[in-house]
Amino acid sequence: MKTITAKSSHDSSFSFSRRYFNWKKKAEDDDDDNEEEILTFSSSSHFCDEAEELRIPVPGQVSLVPAPRKKLPIVSVSRLRSALSVFGKNRSGLGTKVIGTLFGYRRGHVHFAFQEEAKQSPAFLIQLATPTSVLVKEMASGLVRIALECEKKMGKKGVKLVDEPVWRTYCNGKKCGFATRRECGPEEWKVMKAVEPISMGAGVLPGNCNGDGGGSEGELMYMRARFERVVGSKDSEAFYMMNPDGSSGPELSVYLIRV
Repeated sequence: MKTITAKSSHDSSFSFSRRYFNWKKKAEDDDDDNEEEILTFSSSSHFCDEAEELRIPVPGQVSLVPAPRKKLPIVSVSRLRSALSVFGKNRSGLGTKVIGTLFGYRRGHVHFAFQEEAKQSPAFLIQLATPTSVLVKEMASGLVRIALECEKKMGKKGVKLVDEPVWRTYCNGKKCGFATRRECGPEEWKVMKAVEPISMGAGVLPGNCNGDGGGSEGELMYMRARFERVVGSKDSEAFYMMNPDGSSGPELSVYLIRV
C-alpha cells in the first residue's frame, strides 16, 4: 500500500505557496512484500510546533483484463426452424401457414377444409349451408368474410376449437344457416387427392353422382390457396388467404369464434 504523510493538521489553512514537498520511501516489514511512499509537507508557520502524519491510502494497480465471457451454446439453423415450427403449432395440429380448399358441387353445398400439408388429412373440414352458386357470386363481387360461431358449453372443457360440431354461419354479415363438422370420408378424400398437386388456383372438376343415387349435382368447383392462421385465444382463430401478387388485402377470410 502507498501512503501520503502530512506534518500538520492545520496545513489546509495556509497558502500552498509556503509549502514544500519531500518524498521519502520506507520499506515494510519482512512479512509484507509491498512498499509504501511517504509524502511529507510542512508549513513554515509558527503556529505548528510539531508535525503530524496523515496517511492516505493510494489504490494500487487496477487490473484491466476483462472478465471472461460465458460461451453461449451454438444452435443450428435447422434446429431453430424446427423449434419455431413446433411453437407455431397448437393442439389442433395446424401451424401458422396452412392450405385451404373450398369445394362443392354446383348444385350442392360448400365444403371448406384446412390442411397442414397437401398429403395430410384435413385437420378441419366443415360443410356450409350456403349453396356453392351463392358463394361463387359473393366472391365474384369482391371480398368475402365467413364467420363461424359456436357456443361455449360449460360442462365440456378441453375441447379444441376445430373439433366443435356445429357452427352458426355468417357471410359478409348475413346469416347463412348452420355449418357442421365432417370427417374426411372417401368422397372428400377423393377431391383432396385430385387437387393435391395444385398449390393455388381455382377450377372445375368433372361431376359425379351423389351417394344416395339422387343423380348428378353438376360439376365440382374448387378454390385452393395458402392461408395465414392467426390464433387469438383458445376460443378464436382466423384464417387469411395469402395473395402472391401482393394485393392490398385477402380476398377470403374465415373466422372461428366460440362464445
